Amino acid sequence: MELAKDVPSLVSPSTFGRWRSKLGVFGKHSSVSAKRERSRDLVGTSVVMITMSGIRNRRESLVINASSTGAAEVETAVAERPGLAVFKVLAGTPAPLGATACNGGVNFAICSSSASAATLCLFTLSDLKANRVTEQISLDPLFNKTGDIWHVFVQGEFKDMLYGYKFDGRFSPEEGHYFDYSRILLDPYAKAVISRGDYGVLEPGGDCWSQMAGMIPISDDEFDWEGDLPLNYPQKDLIIYEMHVRGFTRHDSSQTDSPGTYRGAANKLDHLEELGVNCIELMPCQEFNELEYFSFNSILGENKSNFWGYSTVNYFSPMIRYSSAGMNNCGLDAINEFKTLVKEAHKRGIEVLLDVVFNHTAEGNENGPILSFRGIDNSTYYMLAPKGGFYNYSGCGNTFNCNHPAVRQFIIDCLRYWVTEMHVDGFRFDLASIMTRSSSLWDPVNVYGHPIESDSFTTGTPLGSPPLIDMMSNDPILSKVKLIAEAWDAGGLYQVGKFPHWSIWSEWNGQYRDTVRQFIKGTNGFSGAFAQCLCGSPNLYQEGGRKPWNSINFVCAHDGFTLADLVTYNNKYNLSNGEDNRDGENHNLSWNCGEEGEFASITVRRLRKRQMRNFFLCLMVSQGVPMIYMGDEYGHTKGGNNNTYCHDNYLNYFRWDRKEESSSDFYRFCRLMTKFRQECESLGLEDFPTAERLQWHGRHPGMPDWSETSRFVAFSMTDAVKGEIYVAFNTSHLPVTITLPNRPGYRWEPLVDTGKPTPYDFLSDDLPDRDTAVKQYAHFLNSDLYPMLSYSSIILVLHPADA
Repeated sequence: MELAKDVPSLVSPSTFGRWRSKLGVFGKHSSVSAKRERSRDLVGTSVVMITMSGIRNRRESLVINASSTGAAEVETAVAERPGLAVFKVLAGTPAPLGATACNGGVNFAICSSSASAATLCLFTLSDLKANRVTEQISLDPLFNKTGDIWHVFVQGEFKDMLYGYKFDGRFSPEEGHYFDYSRILLDPYAKAVISRGDYGVLEPGGDCWSQMAGMIPISDDEFDWEGDLPLNYPQKDLIIYEMHVRGFTRHDSSQTDSPGTYRGAANKLDHLEELGVNCIELMPCQEFNELEYFSFNSILGENKSNFWGYSTVNYFSPMIRYSSAGMNNCGLDAINEFKTLVKEAHKRGIEVLLDVVFNHTAEGNENGPILSFRGIDNSTYYMLAPKGGFYNYSGCGNTFNCNHPAVRQFIIDCLRYWVTEMHVDGFRFDLASIMTRSSSLWDPVNVYGHPIESDSFTTGTPLGSPPLIDMMSNDPILSKVKLIAEAWDAGGLYQVGKFPHWSIWSEWNGQYRDTVRQFIKGTNGFSGAFAQCLCGSPNLYQEGGRKPWNSINFVCAHDGFTLADLVTYNNKYNLSNGEDNRDGENHNLSWNCGEEGEFASITVRRLRKRQMRNFFLCLMVSQGVPMIYMGDEYGHTKGGNNNTYCHDNYLNYFRWDRKEESSSDFYRFCRLMTKFRQECESLGLEDFPTAERLQWHGRHPGMPDWSETSRFVAFSMTDAVKGEIYVAFNTSHLPVTITLPNRPGYRWEPLVDTGKPTPYDFLSDDLPDRDTAVKQYAHFLNSDLYPMLSYSSIILVLHPADA
């Protein structure tokens, strides 16, 4: 290696920043360092000692022209090795963070409050695969650092190049520091992450955690949005569909040319439009490592994977291996493929929400990998105990330090990016209660803004006005999109109905799920609570000033039983997870309808279908925002497994063949029920219903039964479109004949009866023998009566008597 000799010079400090950049023409594996010394020149000005070292495979001549006033000019002449890339390096700027293309180069900026040294690493894709650094540029803390932000501007040709960082400092876990200069780290602001190209495929040698690097942006990467604009639906009008991008089309029956990808999902959006869904909530599709849990599962004879993706590696990058383009164009094609999914959804009138995981990262506890945040600034990004241990409110090893000033700004920047650049319409926040916990600054003044009298302050204390939630709720961009909280965490903080909301946050209503499951399966003591659910849970939200649409109603979600399994199994069957059936929820509030498992008598199977219709009907007639879990619309089963996080197989794949088989059965019922909800003005109210519009009934009009043993709830609702609707639930094991409200000059006409076989469970206008089916109950309806089977529900619509 040839080293340039140290060259002392007399230079005015005011001109140092201007000419220092002229020294910054580097080649492979080069570095520049500068040292400032105080001395005197002939005219009494300060001088700077410049040392150039580590320059490989080049010869330089340095010419300094100094005047008696201290002014100086510096020129460098570089003889390059043929074929070697040339980069011109300047000081750069501290904003914006990340890699930003501008003025013929790229500005790199990254925040680290405790690092003593930083190096920018540049890669070609081939060098990344070979674990080689193509170029590395050491950053000078005097001139490449402003406050806690390291920055550099590099001019040159960056096409098909990637980047990462190395940071030096103390490796002292007990003090919260994990600096290791041997590790190349991923920029938290990287817009695309490149490591492996194919989903589920190990690197040569069996490496699960291959080296990762970020895409370097180029200036000509414009995407044609074709005039796409936000749909801006009122939240009260949403019907949400929780969807897994890979699982939606990975099964062969999807018959797409790119199964398991953003492109494949875009090709099947017509199904959701037909179903009546106008909003999809994508399970995590920010960069994660699906091989994180890689190990052989002897039960299934295949390897486990991180299928759900709740273990984020990078928050700005879409999951590259969900793209049919893979690593093409260093991840830019994958970004554009995600944008195409959003654009195509919007064309069909479907909003797109992201399920985001700002409660923990894939780095886990002290035994986890050092990938990004931990090696850059561990004590900033994670909640740490005084001796450096990781608080684990997430249940996944670490807890993101959301209310630290630097971290909350990072989260705001990230969310804004997904809204402005990727056009998403909102977010669902996994374990959102963690975002209300105090940061680990160990100083009440930094957390509360003032001292506290007691010395019992602990990291993670729930805050009444969390700074992050405050910032998001009042942000001029984020306050205009959908914000949905999973209002609990693994540390025991449960905030359903109490999440800090600024009147704009909604919540996954876990109490709705539990109450509806209990009542529909016929448990005593839930009739009153069930009525609250039908009204949008005013017991939870009205006192705090919120509305029915602040409640996201669901019966099933990715975590737990599917709708079909909810009525098929009393117990979980998670042995295929390889954890001896210890994982997953034990209290599912399910009922197998009399026999355990899929193979049951015809009587039990009929009851199960009835119960599935009851659940779905309840979801569609409740005030608030209904959410459907992917596959429930055709009765997808996971064989009683209520925690399929690790299965990249048929358990989690949408079965398009099964959907087609049931198109005349349960899928038809779901499609017609969503359409009915959208047609009814009264089923998506802006505010909680009052007695002027809503009337409760029991087996007789106006006589509701809220007793402990009641298993019957009915209500009538005036509707600007339908006139009036009557809805009743009989969850008793006994049939009942009910008396309907008398409406002189009008008659009740049956529309939905879950006790009837398909297609008579929903008497749609296109049913060929609809009139005959209606007349079969004319003798009851003429006397304002209607017979209901056990475990059934009905919807009747009021019509003029002469119609």
